[in-house]
Amino acid sequence: MKLYGEANPAPNPRRVRIFAAEKGLELPEIRIGMRQGGHKTPEHKARNSLGQVPVLELDDGEMISESVAICRYLEALHPTPPMFGTCALSQARTEMWVRRIEFQILIPVGMYWRHAHPLTASLLVQNREFGESNKPVAAKAMGWLDRELADDREWIAGDAYGMADIVALTTIDFAGFIGLDVPEDAERLKAWRERASARPSASA
Repeated sequence: MKLYGEANPAPNPRRVRIFAAEKGLELPEIRIGMRQGGHKTPEHKARNSLGQVPVLELDDGEMISESVAICRYLEALHPTPPMFGTCALSQARTEMWVRRIEFQILIPVGMYWRHAHPLTASLLVQNREFGESNKPVAAKAMGWLDRELADDREWIAGDAYGMADIVALTTIDFAGFIGLDVPEDAERLKAWRERASARPSASA
């Protein structure tokens, strides 16, 4: 197997790298050079017609796209340690939090990145007013996540670090890279981020 991805701060390839590191997996990665348009080449679009990363190429040539789907595949092959939960309830909680983080936080972060950040100005026709309008939306969503983190809960989906934490960490770190910082009063969220960032896998 090999992974087609990109260096940090690209959040979705980083999800897979962190996941693999938590599993102790060696997963060779080919960085395709997104800033140079490597993800839009015919060669890469043959791997993923949407021109996105990451893409996992299996030994038989099969291609799997979408970071959570890739991690699901790796989880099935290497179930220990479990990153998607250990029972019906913990698995449902993980799925719930992954979806919530993607919809509530990642979408406004992505819209700000696409439509208001100077690094993407040459890649599409930006609607800067719309892009800037997502800045307070992202801050509000981070405030919501802060309130959801109970004082006695170490990780987002429960007692164990898992996929929901990976999705949240890569999203919030990317948000910080583009200038959307965690609100100052979001103490629980900042403490959670500090715990997640202290794990060796966070440097993947």
